Amino acid sequence: MAVIRKVKDNSIRLVLGDHELFAEFLRDFVNIDLLKDVGPEDIKDITERFLTLIIDEKESDVIKRVNLKGDKPFFVISIVEHESEVNYRASFRMLQYITLVLNDYEKEINGTHKGISNTKDFKYPPVLPIVFYDGAGEWTAETNFLDKTEMSGVFAKYIPKFEYELVSLRKYSISELVTFGDTLSLLMIIDKIKTPDGIKNILGHLPTKYLEKLSQNMPERLKKLITDIIIAFMAKINVPHEEIIGIVDRIKERGVSEMFAIENYDVQETRRSAREEGKIEGKIEGTMNMVSKMKVPVSEAMRVLELPDNEQGRIIEELKKRNISYIL
Repeated sequence: MAVIRKVKDNSIRLVLGDHELFAEFLRDFVNIDLLKDVGPEDIKDITERFLTLIIDEKESDVIKRVNLKGDKPFFVISIVEHESEVNYRASFRMLQYITLVLNDYEKEINGTHKGISNTKDFKYPPVLPIVFYDGAGEWTAETNFLDKTEMSGVFAKYIPKFEYELVSLRKYSISELVTFGDTLSLLMIIDKIKTPDGIKNILGHLPTKYLEKLSQNMPERLKKLITDIIIAFMAKINVPHEEIIGIVDRIKERGVSEMFAIENYDVQETRRSAREEGKIEGKIEGTMNMVSKMKVPVSEAMRVLELPDNEQGRIIEELKKRNISYIL
């Protein structure tokens, strides 16, 4: 379960770590026209420069350097925090990140143009702080650092007044997400699933044209990533390990063109199959113990443990892998 838990903890990092998906995130959820033309080639991940500098950093935080196109290219530094619960320190954390990012930028620019940051014409790049929230409740934390400061009315002139962009997934309906028509929209729809039954109830009602378009236009790299993210989101809603493996196996068996057949997932049937699979695996282990330790022939061990005949080849192969001599 450790592997799945690791993926679970980094599900949003998996999404926003991909530059194509990050560009879609900016286009879909941030209402700034300059960002509509940003492509994956314009994005550079600089997260690792800063995470060790903040004590309570989270593995889901991402920091990107975005090169905007145009006559006068400049950088937008985007900071995205992922929260599943309301974080009342969000504005202060953003202030910490902003100062670290701008300090790093100043050192970098002075390295290539010595002393330029101390000139009148030098300007710092804009920083775009974003909190992505996929919790069930309302986000009630202040989005402006000014409102998080005591006596802000008296000292307003001296207090940073930046505001972070709040992207609250709960405010977007399934139909609104579908209109985006991109890979990220599907991942956000999956993220809205909060119970195992929602797998069928939500995915089973997505428009066929929407799914067909995604399947046709999606590169293999993103298809593999989606499988990893499905594992992460299923773990997040506590779908048992065996059921997650069953879903992933079903996707692989049906091939790339049928990867969205997950909408037909039946919770009760999958659980029944998982229990049956558990019984078979237990019988296989028992058979191998009888063969290796008691020197009982495979056919006899299978008969005693009521293991289907078609499992004999599987047992023999497993015995070979474990360097166990066996008796046919």
